[in-house]
Amino acid sequence: MDFKVGDQVEAIDDIVQGVVVKINGGQITVESIDGFLLKYTAAELLKVTGYNVIKVSNFEVARIKAEKEVSKKRSNKKLRPKERNAPLMEVDLHIDKLTPSSKGMTNFEILNLQLGTAKRQLDFAIRKKIQKVVLIHGVGEGILKEELYFLLKRYENAKYYDADYQKYGLGATEVYFFQSTP
Repeated sequence: MDFKVGDQVEAIDDIVQGVVVKINGGQITVESIDGFLLKYTAAELLKVTGYNVIKVSNFEVARIKAEKEVSKKRSNKKLRPKERNAPLMEVDLHIDKLTPSSKGMTNFEILNLQLGTAKRQLDFAIRKKIQKVVLIHGVGEGILKEELYFLLKRYENAKYYDADYQKYGLGATEVYFFQSTP
């Protein structure tokens, strides 16, 4: 392709637009829109007739906006009693949910990871003023459940009890945080 000084060009493998300012043999110097002088070969450039300028009237913009606007409907979703009492946050403490592989971990390390996760999530719930949290610990031998109860005794503003049997069976504990109003 033949280029001459003043041609508007774009780089093929780069996001550069500009004007040819100098041609020296096979090397073409382009001044980019940002004012930088860049050197290219003819094979790296593409002549453009004008920069992509889209001209749209205000009327067309308003018409398109009106088409895209979604009417805001009020949703008066009524909560059924079961949904109202549903916990706002569930934390699954099963080891396969906390780490990709527990291979090589001792029971002590697994228990510490589970308790650390529970503590972080409980602290998060307190910070975000989430009143109900369900800790899913599973049935197992009951060691994690006992350790969780020991941890929960440290929280003054918390009440804990077995979670909904129909939903979780015996493997979950529900924690309720009393919110203090300042």
